[in-house]
Amino acid sequence: MLSFFAVLFLANSIAQTSKVITGAERIDVYLPLLKGKSVAVFANQTSMVGNTHLVDTLAKLGIKLKKIFGPEHGFRGVADAGEHVENGVDKKTGLPVISLYGDHKKPTSVDLKDVDVVVFDIQDVGVRFYTFISSLEYVLETCLENKKSVIILDRPNPNGFYVDGPILDMKFKSFIGMQPIPIVYGMTMGEYAGMLVGENWLSPEANKNYRYKNSIENEAALPFLIKVITCKNYNHYTKYILPINPSPNLKEMQSIYLYPSTCFFEGTVLSEGRGTDKPFQIFGHPSLPNNLFSFTPAPNVGAKSSKCFNQLCYGWNLSGTSEEVLKKVDAKIQLKYLLEAYKLFPNKDSFFLTNNFFNKLAGNDMLMKQIKNGITENKIRKSWEKDLNKFKAIRRKYLLYKDF
Repeated sequence: MLSFFAVLFLANSIAQTSKVITGAERIDVYLPLLKGKSVAVFANQTSMVGNTHLVDTLAKLGIKLKKIFGPEHGFRGVADAGEHVENGVDKKTGLPVISLYGDHKKPTSVDLKDVDVVVFDIQDVGVRFYTFISSLEYVLETCLENKKSVIILDRPNPNGFYVDGPILDMKFKSFIGMQPIPIVYGMTMGEYAGMLVGENWLSPEANKNYRYKNSIENEAALPFLIKVITCKNYNHYTKYILPINPSPNLKEMQSIYLYPSTCFFEGTVLSEGRGTDKPFQIFGHPSLPNNLFSFTPAPNVGAKSSKCFNQLCYGWNLSGTSEEVLKKVDAKIQLKYLLEAYKLFPNKDSFFLTNNFFNKLAGNDMLMKQIKNGITENKIRKSWEKDLNKFKAIRRKYLLYKDF
C-alpha cells in the first residue's frame, strides 16, 4: 500500500556527514502544495525554519493561514506535563490557536471545516509515552475522515538509533500509548505516519479514504491526502542534537537520552527530577538511604506541581556529558535503576502509584509484576524479545532513511 516510501528511502539511503536539513527547511518542495489553499498548522516552539517560526514563514510567503493547532505543553511549549491547555489567539499573527490538549485531543470536523491542508511540523523525541505521536494519529485520522490533506514536515528522531522496550498491550491503550509499539520505536514522525496508515491502525473511515499514494517529492501535483517532506542528510545512525527544547522538562540532550528509562519513575512515588535543573537525569525519594545522592525538588517553570517538592530526596544522579550519558544508555532501555530503587525502597507496597499510571507507561501490567517478583533485568528483557522482533519486521516496511 505504501510502496511509494521505497522511492523516498532511496534518496536517504547513503550516509552523509553534511548538516541535517529538516523537512520544514525544504520550502521549495512544499510551498507549491500550499499555494491557493486554506492551511492549518500543527506546531509548537520547535517548529522553526532557521531562525523563524514556521507560522511566520508561511505568513510572509503569502500562504492563507486559517488556524494553529497546539499539542501538550501548548503552542509556546511552557505548560506542565498533563496540564490542561486552553484555546487562545497567537498575539503575533492574530490566528486562533486550538488546543489539542484541552477540551479535546482530536480535531473535530468543525475544526477542519475551513481548511484544505494541515501542515504538521513538530519535534518529537521518539518515545511511545511522549504524546506528540498520539496527536499525529488523531490529526491524520480526522483529516482522512474529512478528506483533508496532511503535509508532514519530517524532523530527525533524537532516539532514532535503536528500538527497545515492551510492546503495548492494547488493554492499556491511552493517550500515552495508542498503538502496539515498543517504548523506543526508532522512527521519525513521517515514518510512523506511514505505519499508522499502512497497518490500518486508524479508524475504518480514515482507512477507507486513504486512497492516494504519496507523490515523488518534487512532484507538486495534487490531489494527495498524506505527504511526507523528508529530511536530507539524516539516517538512523545520526545522533541529532535538538536545537530547541521540545518540552519544559527535557532541557538537555542528556534528559532526552535517559527519558525512555527514567520516565518509569513517573508511575512511582519517587521524584523523577521535576523541579530541578536535571529532570529525568536525577531521581529519588526521602525514604531511600541517606548515603545516596541528595537533592531537593522545588516548583519551577514547567513543573509547577510534582512529587516530593521541597523535600530532601536521596537517589541517583545520572548526569554527565551527552557522550557519557549515551554510554550509560547503551542503545537500550535501562531497567537497572528502577530495579535498584525498588530493592532499596523500604515500603514496597507504596512504591507504585495507586492510579496504575506505571502500567500505562509500561504498556502492560507484566513489568510491575516482574519487578515485585524480583525477576532479573535479563529475564525481563527476554520476555520482550519475541514481540519486539515482530515489530522490527513491521517497522522496516515504513522506513524513509537508512537504518542502523
